[in-house]
Amino acid sequence: MSRFRRVKKTLREILADPAWQDRLSELDDYPPNILVPPLLNLRLDKEELVRWRSVTAFGITAARLADASMEKARTLMRTCMWYMNEESGNLGWGIPHFMAEAMVRHERIAVEFHKILASYIFCDEECDGNFLDHPELRRDVFWGLARLAGERPEYVVGAERFLITALDEEDSYNRAYAAWALGGIKAASAREKLTQLDADATAIRTFADNELMDVTVGEIASEALRALD
Repeated sequence: MSRFRRVKKTLREILADPAWQDRLSELDDYPPNILVPPLLNLRLDKEELVRWRSVTAFGITAARLADASMEKARTLMRTCMWYMNEESGNLGWGIPHFMAEAMVRHERIAVEFHKILASYIFCDEECDGNFLDHPELRRDVFWGLARLAGERPEYVVGAERFLITALDEEDSYNRAYAAWALGGIKAASAREKLTQLDADATAIRTFADNELMDVTVGEIASEALRALD
């Protein structure tokens, strides 16, 4: 069995374990660069929980890499950006989750790459953005911005007006995650639109506080409104 397959098998066992959080310390047994390829692969795992938990593991791994060598961390983040590039031939599913979690776990990464993450939702000519036309791929960006806003809101405030625009998106996940992010940055300018979403009973399933949860768009909007107060 190749090293890649062996490490991936071990990682998947850890992430599929109900006690996975207690086992994350086992990642320290591996150099971070060895963990990156199998984690990138696990973002596409057949099990939803494994996919989401791989985000946490990636963030921890990226932070370890940055502590050892910021240049290697930059290379890792640029690799993620390459996955988001249509010309790469790759699908970027889950990559914005990974990018955001790396920024949550390491401030230096956030300082250098938060504008890149936000650029994927920029949707006018005034901004030099990388707007993603695919609404389901934008979901991953909105979740990433919401996750980052909950821990390091100062790196998301620059995306405020685009997040407000996203409250009108047809995709229910995008509306919900935009509301979540706006609550995280305490965007008072979003109050009116968040109030309009308060009664949105559309259900979504997402990952928050290390758990899968079923919530409605309205519940997330209500929580964002409470954050404004």
